Amino acid sequence: MPYGNALREDVRSPGTTPLIGIYDMYSASIAAQHYSGLFVSGFGFAASYYGLPDMGFIAWPDMVAFVERLRLAFPTHHLLVDIDDGYVDPEVACHVVQHLERIGASGVVLEDQKRPRRCGHADGKQVLPLEEYLEKLQLVLESRRDLVVVARTDATEEADVLRRAQALAETDADVVLVDGVRSVEWIRRVRNVIGDKPLLFNQIAGGKSPRLSLSELAELGCQVAIYSTPCLFAAHSAIDTALSELKASDGRLPEFSVPGSIGVRASTGLLEKNISRHHPSASRLVSG
Repeated sequence: MPYGNALREDVRSPGTTPLIGIYDMYSASIAAQHYSGLFVSGFGFAASYYGLPDMGFIAWPDMVAFVERLRLAFPTHHLLVDIDDGYVDPEVACHVVQHLERIGASGVVLEDQKRPRRCGHADGKQVLPLEEYLEKLQLVLESRRDLVVVARTDATEEADVLRRAQALAETDADVVLVDGVRSVEWIRRVRNVIGDKPLLFNQIAGGKSPRLSLSELAELGCQVAIYSTPCLFAAHSAIDTALSELKASDGRLPEFSVPGSIGVRASTGLLEKNISRHHPSASRLVSG
């Protein structure tokens, strides 16, 4: 299936394409009921798989194995994968990109940070010299066949942000992302320097960027929006609340008849949909 081209077509279509950040198979199972595009968030994966912050702890074989499970369960969804800095080495970045493309990823996000890396909305980020990043990006672009590549800059100094955004737009990358952009005015400035190259906007609760609707992003010329952490943060809140209530009730489970309650049957029904033999064959899923 041409997963990259399917995402590329959606990116180039009118409006803003939303991709929902997921952190494990269960969160993906729920998100897939609501949206046709999933974002494999580095923040979420580091938190769920390692119990660690998004500071460069992810090992690429773990990420590849996760994406392989996702693709088997969700054969028709877009899967955009955060590969951070390509796991430092350009050769490793190319190797990972080829692995991901073979197992059915739709696209990857490659950033220009240097180690120790940080979440894109955190303080203390440092970036590689532009020429060094562009060399790594070019090798990745030469390694992919159909895969969408998002070129991301984490620069924070104003002149450098625009310089790098323009340079990324001049490559064969499919999409440009300036992470941690702080205002609508800065979105407009980035949009202006990258020409007709598609622009991605990253929304994260409590992050540095403004809260914007898909309609507002479309008006600003953002073709893609990733929502990195809605599932993770919602789970955090819901789990904390459920366990506090369980403790307060001396260990008695809540009444199951309450509207919206989830029990064994609903959970099992959700997960049964992920069994690969229940899906149509790949040949019947190809669209274009």
